Amino acid sequence: MAIHLLKDKGMPLERQRLTWKDMVDKPISKLDDDAFTRLRVILMNGLELDSLRTKQVALRQNLEARVPIAQLMRVEQHQATTINWLIGPDHSPLETTIGYEQAAIEITAAVAQLEPDPYLAQGYRFGLLEDFDHLYRYSALLDRLEGKDANNITQGYTDIVPGRATLFHHRAPEHELLEPYGPNAALATKLNALTLTGAEYQTHDYYMNIGPLFADPLARQLYAEIASVESQHITHYGSMLNPHESLLEKLLLTEVCEVWNYAGCAEQETNPRLRALWEQFLDYELGHLQVAIRLFQDVERRDVAEVLGDGRLPPFIPFRSQREFVRQVVETETQLRKRGTEFVDEAQEGKSSLEYRKAVNAGGSPSETVSATWSWSPGTELTREEVPQQQSA
Repeated sequence: MAIHLLKDKGMPLERQRLTWKDMVDKPISKLDDDAFTRLRVILMNGLELDSLRTKQVALRQNLEARVPIAQLMRVEQHQATTINWLIGPDHSPLETTIGYEQAAIEITAAVAQLEPDPYLAQGYRFGLLEDFDHLYRYSALLDRLEGKDANNITQGYTDIVPGRATLFHHRAPEHELLEPYGPNAALATKLNALTLTGAEYQTHDYYMNIGPLFADPLARQLYAEIASVESQHITHYGSMLNPHESLLEKLLLTEVCEVWNYAGCAEQETNPRLRALWEQFLDYELGHLQVAIRLFQDVERRDVAEVLGDGRLPPFIPFRSQREFVRQVVETETQLRKRGTEFVDEAQEGKSSLEYRKAVNAGGSPSETVSATWSWSPGTELTREEVPQQQSA
């Protein structure tokens, strides 16, 4: 799908309207739809909500841009609603959690391979190993709490085995940051960082909302623990963004990020109804981009080519299983830790992270407890045959 950011105008903002019935349409099927359809739904919901966050900040600091930003936000809110309501009641909250972690794994693995900056690619692989382990811990909880096999959700695309143990994810804040990309970074680098930041924000917020609703004490603790790690990931990926970009430049990049991801979703979607939705929202976002371009030019008096270059989009995120790449990363990089903005061997990890980890884990680690003696195999613990024990003579 060839999109030109400087030529394709999309649907004008004033024509973008959705009814309540449009927003609350038939949800996807947990079992009949492909797992990557759910993954795209989770991703695009996160990006819409992150776009709203960016616009809220821009609204508060740009008097001249308040009206068009408010108009953009109303449409973005309705787009986010439409997408969020696609996850239906056949998903339990814990099954949806499995979908969130699968999305984090597959998208981060794909981005790590697309990223042209080796240092930032390392950053994506580092975070990947942690979400990979989260899938394992939540799969154990799903088995033990609901008696369900997480592979029914992941559909065999993603391995369910430990990564870097969640026990070791807890780092002191000063060791969570990365060096940001520079002003001359490739457009792909900027879009990758925005995509992962938005996706992690959505995961964090989902866990913070549903974690307290569980009655099981261990489930409540596990969601609290992993939500904290997801907050770290927001910092991890968010610190990749160049802090010297103006708010309107960030707004412009946010719209490009949505265009890029909607186009990738539309090109690869297997559900015809959702493909039409991605195409519709791609048309919307191209219209939003025109508003952002006008604001950037009129308020900042800058040439949009400074940010968008020749107007061509980088290659799309491929929505397919990244199993072999993930296995390679698990095998070779699980031992890595952080010290400041550097990736180091576990023996060189920042001292304050060790102290912080000791403090938060003083009462035990929910992620270790939930998966103690558990390992994934087809079916659930209740359906597995126990190995008969030999009687002593």
